Amino acid sequence: MNGFSSEERAAPFTLEYRVFLKNEKGQYISPFHDVPIYADKDVFHMVVEVPRWSNAKMEIATKDPLNPIKQDVKKGKLRYVANLFPYKGYIWNYGAIPQTWEDPGHNDKHTGCCGDNDPIDVCEIGSKVCARGEIIRVKVLGILAMIDEGETDWKVIAINVDDPDAANYNDINDVKRLKPGYLEATVDWFRRYKVPDGKPENQFAFNAGFKDKDFAIDIIKSTHDHWRALVTKKTDGKGISCMNTTVSESPFKCDPDAAKAIVDALPPPCESACTVPTDVDKWFHHQKN
Repeated sequence: MNGFSSEERAAPFTLEYRVFLKNEKGQYISPFHDVPIYADKDVFHMVVEVPRWSNAKMEIATKDPLNPIKQDVKKGKLRYVANLFPYKGYIWNYGAIPQTWEDPGHNDKHTGCCGDNDPIDVCEIGSKVCARGEIIRVKVLGILAMIDEGETDWKVIAINVDDPDAANYNDINDVKRLKPGYLEATVDWFRRYKVPDGKPENQFAFNAGFKDKDFAIDIIKSTHDHWRALVTKKTDGKGISCMNTTVSESPFKCDPDAAKAIVDALPPPCESACTVPTDVDKWFHHQKN
């Protein structure tokens, strides 16, 4: 165990639902700012937002104090990704690397587009279905450069270091060799997942090719630099909450009691079973271009 735990507030699949993170002392922390980017040499932490095969689009709430995980909302409705035939929900454990930020004021030299204003995304390809709010340690293998409605939205490919097969995966070519079809499915998924919502297909830099581990780590490091500028107020976050409990050089650092007061003001966890709306299980068939 790495000492992190999570606590739910309100009922899942409601507008009020939140997942807060706690450290080994049981104190509330921000998954965005307080979980260290590195778990070990060449090993990164990952905050799991969406377990594999689930549909609810959960994400770190960058603008809320302590940045709990909550379900994304568009036009007042909770967001679920469609089951785009032949996929069921998300096809990896999906989440973010903490202490990173894709700066919307930074034009990426590789994509020609600015950042999407979120921590960098990760697709974890191991066999275990992780839990929402779980903090895992991952080995980075490569990266995909998605362009989402004109914004750069990097997708890091990684594997849980605790996966039984992790030792066999050291770079993106190992994924191609050992999980044939998975990277092609990943591009296809990201290209088309917004089509059921009436949006156009997403685009990619590098002709939708995956870049290798070294390239990926360089991108992650640059997003870590952008995060540090954000949390130390060298960059204007324009509404992002930088409240944290651990970043000593940050003017937004608060004490554990202030963090606890934020959570204490919210509804308690929901004891009753909460279910996903049945229409989330529908298949969506779409002609590939």
